[in-house]
Amino acid sequence: MRTTILDIQKMKQRTERIPMVTAYDYTSAQIADRAGVPMILVGDSLGMVVLGHTSTVPVTLEEMLHHTRAVVRGTQRALVIGDLPFLTYTTTEQAIQSAGRMMQEAGAHAVKLEGGSAMAPTITRLVELGIPVMGHVGFTPQSVNQIGTRVQARSSTDAAQLIEDVLELEAAGAFAVVLELIPAQLAAVVSQRVRIPMIGIGAGAGCDGQVQVWHDMLGLYTDFKPRHSKRYANLADVIEQAITSYADEVRAGTFPDSEHSSSMTDEALQAALAQTGE
Repeated sequence: MRTTILDIQKMKQRTERIPMVTAYDYTSAQIADRAGVPMILVGDSLGMVVLGHTSTVPVTLEEMLHHTRAVVRGTQRALVIGDLPFLTYTTTEQAIQSAGRMMQEAGAHAVKLEGGSAMAPTITRLVELGIPVMGHVGFTPQSVNQIGTRVQARSSTDAAQLIEDVLELEAAGAFAVVLELIPAQLAAVVSQRVRIPMIGIGAGAGCDGQVQVWHDMLGLYTDFKPRHSKRYANLADVIEQAITSYADEVRAGTFPDSEHSSSMTDEALQAALAQTGE
């Protein structure tokens, strides 16, 4: 049975920690789904770890739809959340169109958008139309050119604003909020103050759940390792070694062998050659 936003909110009520990972294709979605992860985010982080950009800014809605479709096809139980990319929700009308495509064309079960209290009216309208929305505050990657990549809300003024932002997103109807790169103490306080789940990334253990980028946690993306990411495997090394072994066997002529080849009878081969005049 498919996980719903109500299931996620009940997990918070039961003080049950909520794991979430990103996925960008059918195969990784299958693996995450089999592992029992209740929420999968098709993040615009694919801009870096899949498409090779230096930020999420170049990612288009069409690219997000493409990858979200694949992830949805690869899941049976997880709630799939599609990121709305940069400049696709600048007005409520545009947000409705973008989120509607994410739900109707890609099959996402919810959408995520970045921003604080300024996004509250947009979230309210999307929720009124039946579109579940996850918020995202703190470090918002789509604003990297404005705010840089650094921990947010360290000052008392900024921390107070972040608390207010989360309260307004909750009031607007967001079913959960991602807290990215904020002090752990602040994240813990925010998580205790609201009824909806707070999903941390670089925000400490006091959040209701955590999200990690697939390529970071599995050691697949080697350009950069975020401080907040824990590598549970180093698959880049494993895959490189496997491909090197394959290439060596091809060069040596030891692959493919009979086990990995098909055969036909000599009689059938000779008959075929006779038909072609050989």
